[in-house]
Amino acid sequence: MDEKILVLDFGGQYNQLIARRIRELHVYAEIKSYSKITVQEIKAAGYKGIVFTGGPNSVYDASAPHFDPAVLNLGIPVLGICYGAQLIAYMAGGTVCSAEDSSEYGKTALHTLDSILFKDTPSEQFCWMSHTDFILNNPNGFSTIAYTDNCPCAAMADESRKLYAVQFHPEVTHTEYGNQMLSNFLFGICGCIGEWSMDDFIERSVDEYSRKLKGKRVLLALSGGVDSSVAAALLHKAVGDNLVCVFVDHGLLRKNEGDFVEQTFRDRFGIELIRVNAEKRFLQKLSGVTDPEQKRRIIGEEFIRVFEDIAGQLGRIDVLAQGTIYPDVIESGSGDSAVIKSHHNVGGLPDVIAFDEIVEPLRELFKDEVRKVGEKLGLPCELVWRQPFPGPGLAVRVIGEVTAEKLALLREADAIFRQELERAGDTLAVSQYFAVLTDLRSVGVMGDARTYGYTVALRAVTTDDFMTAEWTQLPYGILECVSSRITNEVRGITRVVYDITSKPPATVEWE
Repeated sequence: MDEKILVLDFGGQYNQLIARRIRELHVYAEIKSYSKITVQEIKAAGYKGIVFTGGPNSVYDASAPHFDPAVLNLGIPVLGICYGAQLIAYMAGGTVCSAEDSSEYGKTALHTLDSILFKDTPSEQFCWMSHTDFILNNPNGFSTIAYTDNCPCAAMADESRKLYAVQFHPEVTHTEYGNQMLSNFLFGICGCIGEWSMDDFIERSVDEYSRKLKGKRVLLALSGGVDSSVAAALLHKAVGDNLVCVFVDHGLLRKNEGDFVEQTFRDRFGIELIRVNAEKRFLQKLSGVTDPEQKRRIIGEEFIRVFEDIAGQLGRIDVLAQGTIYPDVIESGSGDSAVIKSHHNVGGLPDVIAFDEIVEPLRELFKDEVRKVGEKLGLPCELVWRQPFPGPGLAVRVIGEVTAEKLALLREADAIFRQELERAGDTLAVSQYFAVLTDLRSVGVMGDARTYGYTVALRAVTTDDFMTAEWTQLPYGILECVSSRITNEVRGITRVVYDITSKPPATVEWE
């Protein structure tokens, strides 16, 4: 791998999204924490360029993450984004101040000046801002190359040293020409060629785990979803018969899902699969629990305890493998990032587990990248393109206490919603869709009789990375059909509503 970009992480929510955008342009990017790499190591690694990520801090705070200013004198091109831009200004002797009443959040009109960073983009365009501080005085040698109505320095550059800083986020889709800016940085400034592909990721991963796990038995936590299925295929390619997949049917699955998972992996792939029917065990643990975080942590710990039990029956098991992907990591809190919600295979893990190590081969990938890996590994289309499903299953789609009765209602309502959207097919640009059983009951009327049942919320979103998502404007005819079928076919549900909240401020899942 001759060319690679360093994404220097200062705790931003979008650090992996930056790496992902770079990889989309066929240049390999790797993320390193600012606290775990030195200037000498950066120099020795032969990076073609460096990107400073955003972060939640203010550069002038003593506790804020800083870095050795010598990195700006290595002769390696640098692009600072948001906090990273302010850090470059701070390190180079400029002034960063609180924006106070002129903070900018969201879609903002950007005015650009002549710079290679903005090549093939218009002088007036929209970008995505999210900042409370701003660069008041540029450092010596830096010129302003973009501004907004409220931000006099939305971007600056020392072109002679190939140092660039942008206050906005070019990596998010809301910045109209963000990809072009990143392309300009990679190819016009760093001199990259762009020959990396997902095939390289597969080859590198198989080689790494073949060496790392040689002679070790690996127990994979298989949920049957896209992520764990792709992880299983990738690790099977690396370790072969040393891989054992354990499918925990916790009773929180969608309709008929357990049988589908078992048949797919046993019959089609020939991978050793153990199915554990543990519904009673999980529901007992969840009895009386209503807090979403507590639900996730209970399920996360019980998953591990089930795996430990199976491992004890199988003899020596060295490694636990999971299908963790990056959105799981970032929402569960990673490094300096805030915890949004704990995922059972990240923040939901107990402190003590009976495995020597945990392997997560997809930890750096987003959902669409995982699907690409699955396709290249030869997984069937119906598995690779299944609807995303959270590890805690329907437990986080049942608001309030989880009971067998509520799960039965939700399974039927969810199946109807998925049936109708699948019938509509490719005419709808929907990335994920599902039903949620709220803890709200309301009065209804059927056959001149009063009813009192649950309210179901339908959720459909459109996204390309699951870090941000827009609610999908489904046709009224489909919503009417789904509502009619649910209230007529699922006794115990009297009302259907549609969630029109985007991410942010909401998350895709309700809990």
